[in-house]
Amino acid sequence: MPFAGKRVALALLAVLGLLSHTAAAWEKDKTYNITILHTNDHHGHFWRNDYGEYGLAAQKTLVDSIRQEVAAEGGSVLLLSGGDINTGVPESDLQDAEPDFRGMNLIGYDAMAVGNHEFDNPLSVLRQQEKLAKFPFLSANIYQKSTGERLFKPWALFTPQGIKIAVIGLTTDDTVRIGNPEFFTDIEFRNPAQEAGLVIQELQQTEKPDVIIAATHMGHYDDGRHGSNAPGDVEMARSLPPGALTMIVGGHSQDPLCMAAENKKQADYVPGTPCAPDRQNGIWIVQAHEWGKYVGRADFEFRNGEMKLAHYQLIPVNLKKKITWDNGETERVLYTPQIPESPQMLSLLTPFQKKGQAQLSVKVGSVNGRLEGDRNKVRFVQTNMGHLILNAQMARTNADFAVMSGGGIRDSIDAGNITYKDVLKVQPFANTLVYIDMNGQQVVDYLTEVARKQPDSGAYPQFANVSFVAAGGKLSDLRIKGEPVDTSKTYRMATLNFNASGGDGYPKIDEQPGYVNTGFIDAEVLKQYIEQNSPLDAAALEPKGEVSWQ
Repeated sequence: MPFAGKRVALALLAVLGLLSHTAAAWEKDKTYNITILHTNDHHGHFWRNDYGEYGLAAQKTLVDSIRQEVAAEGGSVLLLSGGDINTGVPESDLQDAEPDFRGMNLIGYDAMAVGNHEFDNPLSVLRQQEKLAKFPFLSANIYQKSTGERLFKPWALFTPQGIKIAVIGLTTDDTVRIGNPEFFTDIEFRNPAQEAGLVIQELQQTEKPDVIIAATHMGHYDDGRHGSNAPGDVEMARSLPPGALTMIVGGHSQDPLCMAAENKKQADYVPGTPCAPDRQNGIWIVQAHEWGKYVGRADFEFRNGEMKLAHYQLIPVNLKKKITWDNGETERVLYTPQIPESPQMLSLLTPFQKKGQAQLSVKVGSVNGRLEGDRNKVRFVQTNMGHLILNAQMARTNADFAVMSGGGIRDSIDAGNITYKDVLKVQPFANTLVYIDMNGQQVVDYLTEVARKQPDSGAYPQFANVSFVAAGGKLSDLRIKGEPVDTSKTYRMATLNFNASGGDGYPKIDEQPGYVNTGFIDAEVLKQYIEQNSPLDAAALEPKGEVSWQ
């Protein structure tokens, strides 16, 4: 990962050396206990799920008990978020995450990194959320192009027991590629690692903190192998001088970050079992999966200017495992003891939950099997959910074929009745349906470029009415609706404004002749299609190997 250069690194090392010459508010040879709690990728999950798992009410009980325990031993607690509070649960989305931020206030969060999904809404909505929150939104690498000024505070300072702790915020520079480009006309995302180096240097010269922590939304990738994603926490840690940060509280890749071996995460972490955080270049890296499923707890001992990790764990928040008995019946059983829900939090959130559910419980259709929209499928293979969504787009626009990035599909739908809530969970971003008329050669060029998007990223494409074999960056046997592409013919393609304006790195087509933005919201288009075509046949929507990569 590129960094600001050897001179900056050397200067930073020199500045780090100034620590020992500054006056300290802490006592020499005294051991202080500092506990860092952390969550990330909340995505609107303020309420427990249907199985009674997670939710802010249980999280508050857990955090309160840890605070009491630590305070009884004379220690202090900081609670940090790795960002992405927005987008994922309809009850939250319809209320611009107001219940989530109010709940975080009640729990007592100290700071939050700005995540990429904080930009799923216009900046005006994010500013309202920022006013609502009683804790700072941090990001050192997001700038306004027109002024050259940062859009958010780069850091926040805390002084538990006289120990000065600086928390830096950083946001993935992938945001401008994976977010809605319409919201970024005057926003620039600079290289987070380079900004981190500059900010650490500035902090040491001006504030002289005892400890520096980064709250990031950049992703953790084993051994720095980030694929088509932007570089994440591992690469940043390696680019900085050794120990320049004590800890990186991360998010974005949505992992229970527990290491099985050096540079290799555990593949299937079991809730409640021991968890070893990553350590790169003298810097601890942690991440607490997603949705408030866990609260990460790092217990540090601070003595004579040094911060040492004494213990780390991921604490499950009422997570359950599915057990099948000999008679075929199933039951969900807690991994760890039940955490009761805070009555105070329930009192706060119940009106928001009821308001949201009243708008979402209406049945819109039904399906006879599972529609696959899980993250580990739609970013790797073609799915029947992808076909359903794209069929809806083609029906509304009379298009010949349709394409969208798999990352825009956010949930599955199981067999049975389909509600408006189910639809909004699948497509929560409120993108608009667009189409464009292109000649055959333009179709070939467009699909060739899109087919290069790699699996295991949100850019991986879902196709409908398209077939081809991809090899060496080229397509063979390319067909639309089963017929070879005719370069002299005109075809209509449906997609979303997100991809049309260059989102996920797709070819930008929104300024080309023949482009039309219908203004129809994607979830509304899908809802209407389900209403008109129910009961849906899940098997009929299954991909049949139309597209393949060699």
